[in-house]
Amino acid sequence: MKRLHQPAPEGALSSEAIAENFSDLHPPLAAAQAAVEASRCLYCYDAPCIKACPTGIDIPKFIHQIRTGNIDGSATTILSENIMGGTCARACPTETLCEEVCVVNRTQGGPVKIGALQRFAVDRMITAGGPHPFQRMKSSGRRFAVVGAGPAGLSFAHRAAMLGHRVIVYEARPKPGGLNEYGLAAYKMAEDFAQAEVAFLLQIGGIEIEYGKALGRELTLDGLRGGHDCVFIGAGLGGAGLLGVPGETLSGVRDALDFIAGIRQAGNKSSVPVGNDVIVIGGGNTAIDAAMQAKCLGAARVTLVYRRGQEAMGATAWEQELAAANGVVMRFWASPAGFSGVGRVERARFEETRIEGGALAPAGRWFDLPADMVLKAIGQKFALAAPSELRLERGRIWVDEQFRTSIAGVYAGGDCIHRGEDLTVRAVEDGKQAAMFADAHLRDSVKGASR
Repeated sequence: MKRLHQPAPEGALSSEAIAENFSDLHPPLAAAQAAVEASRCLYCYDAPCIKACPTGIDIPKFIHQIRTGNIDGSATTILSENIMGGTCARACPTETLCEEVCVVNRTQGGPVKIGALQRFAVDRMITAGGPHPFQRMKSSGRRFAVVGAGPAGLSFAHRAAMLGHRVIVYEARPKPGGLNEYGLAAYKMAEDFAQAEVAFLLQIGGIEIEYGKALGRELTLDGLRGGHDCVFIGAGLGGAGLLGVPGETLSGVRDALDFIAGIRQAGNKSSVPVGNDVIVIGGGNTAIDAAMQAKCLGAARVTLVYRRGQEAMGATAWEQELAAANGVVMRFWASPAGFSGVGRVERARFEETRIEGGALAPAGRWFDLPADMVLKAIGQKFALAAPSELRLERGRIWVDEQFRTSIAGVYAGGDCIHRGEDLTVRAVEDGKQAAMFADAHLRDSVKGASR
């Protein structure tokens, strides 16, 4: 488990220590290590790990290919189902997905390191710089529009390009990748891997990305529909949640994802400002990422405060253990009541909570914590400007089982849809499936028109 350099009392970390803190969370396997790990797999006939993988990767097959030295074949097996398998190997909670159901948990005291093996194979292919493993079908003459160059949008674009369509991706930000580029902890995506993965994906051909273009700003849905045969919305969420408490607008109170994005885009991590008393509000993996990275930068004290008990946290047990092992203090059953300070935040007030009648309720007791930085990791809300005829459900875009929205020819997937799971691997699968459904629908329409 990664151990961070910690500052001396009220001291600052050196730039070298900070750089080391942001080094790879999980150092990659060497070839000999991968061979040994692959030999632990039992190659189950009815493998539960495949069923637990949202993208349906044939895990026993790719591990067997590693064991027999067919590394390119292994990577192709992975990428044929999950074109962003490199990011997912680094950032997805494999400990609660494929590795949790691994049969050797019961026989060998721990799962096969599926995520590490997946990274070993995919990284070898990407860094080798050889030909792209997939070929495009004959051109269909169709133009597809994709809103958002995040995991869902890029997965859709790659699969649609494979199927012979021309794809134009419209991205609001100056770089592609979405949360892979802007929202994951820097130590999970070391050495600019997100951009290397996008460059690899684009080798399929037939995909263009136009930057600085957002739906509701430079683009309209009617305009996209008029110029393309199909539209896919994979724009994520984007709207920061609000606590609605006094002092929320004080300097030093900010959204955790903005903090993470600032770190990811900083060439010199030691130039990113951080407080000495940092409070992180939330219980998911983003909260852990924010807390850990505050520690990476040299924050003297980092406290994560969550309104429910530890068992209700969205962050995996492994992520929680990582934070605790590196000095992040966790306080439970407390909800923010307000922030105070002169010009910028200096203290945070919390009210204790409890379960009453099956629901979360205030307990009527308060406590204060010193705070010169507060990071809110309380989730995002749907913030996409869209026409009123686009049906929403639970505050996100409604789609049917084929990822079709309420507007003909418009599909959606990833975090922005009503059944989104806020996982990169799920967004990738949504994009892949939506592209195949859109392709099938267009081809069926052509067949029907020719009869």
